[in-house]
Amino acid sequence: MPIRRDSKGRYVEVELRRAEETLWLRCRECGELVFRRKLKETNHICPRCGAYFFLTAQERIASLVDRDTYAPIESGYASDDPLAFVDRRPYRERLDEAQAITGLNDAVVVGRGMVDGRPLLLAVMDFRFIGGSMGQVVGEEIAVALERAAELRIPFVLVVASGGARVQEGAVSLMQMAKTVAARNLLAAANVPFIAVFTYPSTGGMLASVASLADVTIAELGAMIGFAGPRVIEQTTGQRLPESFQTATFALEHGVVDQVVPRESLRAELARALLVLSGDHNG
Repeated sequence: MPIRRDSKGRYVEVELRRAEETLWLRCRECGELVFRRKLKETNHICPRCGAYFFLTAQERIASLVDRDTYAPIESGYASDDPLAFVDRRPYRERLDEAQAITGLNDAVVVGRGMVDGRPLLLAVMDFRFIGGSMGQVVGEEIAVALERAAELRIPFVLVVASGGARVQEGAVSLMQMAKTVAARNLLAAANVPFIAVFTYPSTGGMLASVASLADVTIAELGAMIGFAGPRVIEQTTGQRLPESFQTATFALEHGVVDQVVPRESLRAELARALLVLSGDHNG
């Protein structure tokens, strides 16, 4: 989805891109029709106004890792419906639809790659899959990826794009917070670097668990970073929130993240963090 600043300088949601392959995409910030191939050349940033389009997991991976170095790690995990949950629609239908639209088993993709010639293991979330929510499969995939990085002794990178825990899985979903934190502790014990990249959105249980425990946290400019939504917080506390609340710059000013960078500089910043954490400052 593109994101833009509103009249008060806040970044807001503009449009969720449809999954169908189309030749042209319209930026709803400026109305420009942009050729899809051109968007790939500009890292999915509107060439006219600079609005950001949502990146799929595959697009995010391509924008970060060295060409021809990425190799997916297939687990075969796929979510089931442990509670036979039904709200406006059966959860099973939501899963089937998300899998058909995205081509993914669930909301995270795991693989190995290199950034500036440095190896890493990365888990990249895809917001198209039920809002990037963390259920039992997402939690297991991230936990196993952390354990694998510890065994291989290569840095782990988590790219967050999540609305939080997957409510359709109830307590099973909430337990993934504890599971991923325990796996993160294994990585720390092995003295292996962990970098989290916060994109739009980075919220809820994902932020409140493993994502906040990284050695280095980098936010993409325009990321939404927070636990609960502003409306819920205002109703709970009875206080008016700052206009810039939950923006990437607000998070930086309050020590939640270490750096905020525009999308076109994100790969370079990740490479710099990997260099520093490796201790090879002459590399």
